[in-house]
Amino acid sequence: MCHVIVTCRSMLWTLLSIVVAFAELIAFMSADWLIGKAKPSSSEDVDNRTGESQEPYHPTLGIYGRCTRISHMQLSRRDMLCGPYAENFNEIASGFWQATAIFLAVGIMILCAVAFVSVFTMCVQSIMKKSIFNVCGLLQGIAGLFLILGLILYPAGWGCQKAVSYCGPYASAYKLGDCSLGWAFYTAIGGTILTFICAVFSAQAEIATSSDKVQEEIEEGKNLICLL
Repeated sequence: MCHVIVTCRSMLWTLLSIVVAFAELIAFMSADWLIGKAKPSSSEDVDNRTGESQEPYHPTLGIYGRCTRISHMQLSRRDMLCGPYAENFNEIASGFWQATAIFLAVGIMILCAVAFVSVFTMCVQSIMKKSIFNVCGLLQGIAGLFLILGLILYPAGWGCQKAVSYCGPYASAYKLGDCSLGWAFYTAIGGTILTFICAVFSAQAEIATSSDKVQEEIEEGKNLICLL
């Protein structure tokens, strides 16, 4: 018989697992990993509403995507063109970034799988006599290791030709040159930290759903158990 068990700690772990998976996925897909040095607008980049030349803009560069303004087009700053610069995996600008993409992708896939499974932990608390919370916590720890490896390798690719074109000639491995880090990189770091927090907190979720109070309510014949 399926017992629906909902506790504050298990629900918090589930919500954090979902948030972490989405945060890492959005960061990975974003082009805002590096913010390039300011690019001057050409004489043809004129705002149609005011007739004035636009201010210099900052192109952005991601692991496989970029945002930039196309010359000879009258585009406002908010209409910058974004999309992948690499049509396939081999066209990613650096071998280090290719490795980063692999490690991040594996970590994110694990996190997404855990987030999906976490929704069903209200009904299923064990699988093959093993706590599903402990299994998911172990997977989150493994995913966190993949994410760390990806984030460590990413700065090693700052010396590639693509990065130099955005960050200037002084850019090199682990040196930003004229670039600055964008929100996507910080989001990936924050998501990695939260991944390990989730892995540790999964043990608390398991304790909460297997407490004596829960067992008492199961013995009383209750199918829906909600505890603070």
